[in-house]
Amino acid sequence: MFLHLGDGYMIPSKEVVLIGDLESTTSSEITEEFLEISDEEGFIVDYSGGDPRSFVLTGETIYLSMISSKTLGDRVDKFTEENGGY
Repeated sequence: MFLHLGDGYMIPSKEVVLIGDLESTTSSEITEEFLEISDEEGFIVDYSGGDPRSFVLTGETIYLSMISSKTLGDRVDKFTEENGGY
């Protein structure tokens, strides 16, 4: 299954390590520093159209999405329930 991140962009859901809410997690200095370094190193791909609400962490990339972390999480949960896992 693929996880739709918005605006026609999708990634394989089996690659998802973490789905995070950008607003609540960037209040942490450690998370903010992690995202800044990741951006400087070129590990962030922005699929948010300039309005990021969430991020999806995979083994090699962090994707920014305009879709809420709750909605993205619900999409992964729905697939898992329907298919008994990945």
